[in-house]
Amino acid sequence: MAPDSALTLAGRRKAGTVVIACGALAREIVHFRDMNAVPAFDVACIPAWLHNAPQLIPDRVREKIRECRTAYDRILVAYADCGTGGLLDRVLDEEGVERIEGPHCYAFYTGQAAFDALAEAETGTFYLTDYMVRHFDRLIVEGLGLDRHPELRDDYFRHYTRCLYIAQTRDAGLQVKAQAAAARLGLGYAFRYVGYGELEEFLGRAAAPLPDPGV
Repeated sequence: MAPDSALTLAGRRKAGTVVIACGALAREIVHFRDMNAVPAFDVACIPAWLHNAPQLIPDRVREKIRECRTAYDRILVAYADCGTGGLLDRVLDEEGVERIEGPHCYAFYTGQAAFDALAEAETGTFYLTDYMVRHFDRLIVEGLGLDRHPELRDDYFRHYTRCLYIAQTRDAGLQVKAQAAAARLGLGYAFRYVGYGELEEFLGRAAAPLPDPGV
């Protein structure tokens, strides 16, 4: 799936549900939809790299909402606050669109209460998801410039003690990559399978049939 999927909306009749999602969730959302044989909903993605520029997220989500509004009866947003400082919620209130709850994907993957307990138990935790493990070199090593300036590792990670891989799948290959990522950062390693967490419930609502307007 392209990072910013282009929907062909012109001239299309309104029908069904679209989930506007962060590109970092696209694989999991499409997998849930296709593997669970749920009623179809479409997915419109916004580039995952915007996590490095969260101030741009609210306007990009607004643009996608208005684009999708011409073609869909129901719009849901699979985005946590993701560092927007409440600005995303302000946009969604203005547009009348619901998002999944939570400050970031780590919280809704583990469940908010479970995440709070994890964070309190060990504050120096750097979290990895399936997406982050798959793209660790691009997102972290290259994204933070560690490939060019390895000394920056101490600046970025001096207050971290471990990597915790909160996995969506039981993929042995990804676990090996996650362990290597932790070693690259000089951190301890821990693994916890959490699945899709609260994202699964949210997508279940997206898959629910729309009310019959004639009833």
